[in-house]
Order: sequence, then C-alpha cells, then structure tokens
Amino acid sequence: MGESANTKRNLIIVSNRLPVSVRRVDGAFQSSLSSGGLVTALSGLTKSTQFRWFGWPGIEVKDPEERAEVVESLEKHRATPIFLDSHLAHEHYNGFSNRILWPILHYTSGILYDDGPWQAYKRVNELFADAIAEAAESGTLIWVHDYHLMLLPELLRKQLQMQGKGCAIGFSLHTPFPAGDFWRNLPVRKHLIEGLLSSDLIGFHTDEYKHNFIDTCASLLGAQTQIPNQIQYKNRLVCTDKFIVGIDPQKFTDTLRRPEVQERIKSLKERYKGMKVIVGIDRLDHIKGLTQKLKGFDYFLDDHPELRTKVVLIQVAVPSREDVKEYQDLETELCTIAGKINGKHATPEGTPLLYMHRSVSFTELTALYSVADACLLTSTRDGMNLVSFEYVACQEQNHGVLVLSEFAGAAAFMRDGSIPFHPANTSEMSEALFAALNLGDEERKEKFESLWNFVATNTRETLAQMRSTWGLLLKLAK
Repeated sequence: MGESANTKRNLIIVSNRLPVSVRRVDGAFQSSLSSGGLVTALSGLTKSTQFRWFGWPGIEVKDPEERAEVVESLEKHRATPIFLDSHLAHEHYNGFSNRILWPILHYTSGILYDDGPWQAYKRVNELFADAIAEAAESGTLIWVHDYHLMLLPELLRKQLQMQGKGCAIGFSLHTPFPAGDFWRNLPVRKHLIEGLLSSDLIGFHTDEYKHNFIDTCASLLGAQTQIPNQIQYKNRLVCTDKFIVGIDPQKFTDTLRRPEVQERIKSLKERYKGMKVIVGIDRLDHIKGLTQKLKGFDYFLDDHPELRTKVVLIQVAVPSREDVKEYQDLETELCTIAGKINGKHATPEGTPLLYMHRSVSFTELTALYSVADACLLTSTRDGMNLVSFEYVACQEQNHGVLVLSEFAGAAAFMRDGSIPFHPANTSEMSEALFAALNLGDEERKEKFESLWNFVATNTRETLAQMRSTWGLLLKLAK
C-alpha cells in the first residue's frame, strides 16, 4: 500500500546553483528544469518523498516585486531561490570556490589565497543557512551538494538548534578530496573541515577520497577515526561512505535510435571511412589534462607516422569559466598546440586533429560517441568523469575501447575494462592509444561487456542507494 501525501518524508536538496534555468521573456520570468542524473533519479521518488531544491537562480534580481515573480516561476519545479548580488556571487563562485578551493581539491599546490573571496564564501554559506533553517521542519532531511557549500552543515546545524529543530544533514562531495600535504596549502582548511563535520553523513565518489578525508580529520583536528567509516569529533559521530554517481544509459540508447541521429552516424562513418576515430569530450579545465592529451597525441603521431592519414582525434573542449584569466590562457595554449600538431602532421588528404572549442548538441554527442573506435580521457584529477560512462552507453554495436587516465575517479571502477595510463607520461599514453586501436574483436567485446555491466548496474542501483542513504540519515537523526 502506498504512502499517503501527509506521510511523505520531507527532503531539502541544496546546491550552489538551482537545476533550473530562469530567464526573462517578454517582461516576465520563465523557468525550465534541467535534465541530469540527480534530477532524473529524484523524479522517481515523488510517491514517498516531498523534496524541494534550494540554490542560487543564476541571475541577479534586486527589485522585490521581480523577486516575487522569480519565486512564483520556480515554485512549479519545487525550487526555492537564494538571491545573491552579482559581486558576492562572483567572489564566492569564481573568487574562492573555483580559483582557490577547486585547485586544492584537485591536488594543485601553489594557489594564491585572498581573504576577500574567503569572506564572500562565508557570507554566501551564511545566507544559505538562514534560508534553509527557516524553511526546514523537524524531521526534514537536508542533503547538501559540493564544495561551494562546505561551511553550510555547521552554520545550518547552529541555526536549527537555536530554533529547536532536529534535522539530519547529509553532504555529497562531487570532486576528489586530496591527500593531506595538498590540503595543508589552504590557510582556512580547518574551518572547512569543521564545517563538514556537522553533517551526519558525508559521501565521496571513491574510497581514496573518503580515506583522504578521514586521515585529514585525524591529523588536522585530532578526531577519533579508529572505527571504519566513522569520525568522532566534539561529541559528534559522523559517518562517511562511498557513493558512485551514475548516468541514465537509456537516454543515450533512445537518442541513438532516432532517425536523424542514425543519419548523422551514417554520414560520419562515410566521412571517416577507412580511418580510426578517437573522440575526446571534455570541459575546458586544467584538471581534464587537455594539454597533456594533445601533446600525447602528437607523440603518438611521431611514433606512428604511417597512421597520419588513418587516424583522427575529434576533441571537443566545452567552454568553461570564460571570464577567468587562467581558463582564457588555457584556451590560448590549446589552440596553439592544436595548430602546431596539424601544421606538423597534416597531409593533402587532411588533418589528424579536429579541435572544437564549443558545445555540441546531445544528438551530435551521441553520434560522435557511437562512431568512435576509442575514447581518450586524460584527467590529471577528476571526481568521477561521467564521459567514460556516456561513451560506454553508446558502444553496444561498436565495442569501442576506453583509454582512461588512472587519475579519473572512474578508473577506480573501470580499470579492468579500459586501457589505463598515466596522463603525464606521453610515451605511455601513446602506447595505450596504439593498443586500443589494435585490440582484437574478442578482447574489445570482453572489455566493453565489463564496462557495460558496471554502468548498467550502477545506474540501476543509484535510486536504491539514495533510499539507503536517506534511511541511514533517518537512523542517525534519531
């Protein structure tokens, strides 16, 4: 027998940015829900859970009447906006979260700390805590997402206690958590760790990230960590666990069956007939190892000059953080390297590298995945890298080979079905790529089936894992 509406469990989901696009159309505000793994998974929980999103709507709205219009527009998506002025949003997101915290989390040293962005980061976390504590009721489950809000659990816990509300708080980190020597480079590291330790449950993508966090709690704060997956600190017991994020492979399967996509696949196969196609789909970010990828491909062509007219790397670099100088410099560097590669290895028949600095449509993406004989991912550090999942979801017919950096989070689960390599070792990358393009049919099929079983199983278990997580939160809250 199903649960009645008045017995539904309340869940508040918190992320820096709402999964809803808000825009002004003909003088009025309109909103549309984004697609994505968490959005899709939560759609199946409406019978037992009443959930609401909290986050920044992505636009600055100062006028009270206009704010009321935005609130009304978002209500149909069960979304609640937390309004920020543009300067505060910029300093929080670009200044601290992405210029200081993001590099540290991805094992980068030598960052330049600035107190101004840190103050903005704290202020945004305070505003989130105020809004969520006011909306929450005793017994509400609160699920906070990612590195933009690492102070929120502690701030929120204090607010809830002052209001006499008892709520379980879970936190999911979607990036790596680094080893201690890297984390020590951050002057405010203690504040961030203490912020997280007001959660009841903290989730990571891999065991490595989880163990790094536990070790940091012990060394930095003297927390008790003798019991596996538990942290005892200041009379609080915090649980940690590994939670694998997944994709919806059926979405890719359905898209591949569409007539226009089949026609595009046919066109691409004709265009690259007799050639081996390698695909790379990455957000333009330092952690994706794009400079290493292009230099490794250059080395590969030097090693195998006979393949210059028989192989093509189609590299899509999706624009990211274009207002940040470091990312502008990276794009300039990549364009320069790409030009040098084609200038060096081009023939009258064509060029071995197609570098695209733009987004591509989902239909084009699935077609590219489908025709590629190999997918080359060169992350220097990555929380998971779902491109590896997406490529596998499109390879049921082709049995393409995944060539995967050992530093992508996905490598912890997909190593046996892929060809792993170290992204800084150009000769090793070249050898891995050559092996992938020359793998026999049986071994290709065997590797694909191993990867497909993981992707499909992980996807089926995502919803069950969420239910299990919330069940644990309920238990911890009692």
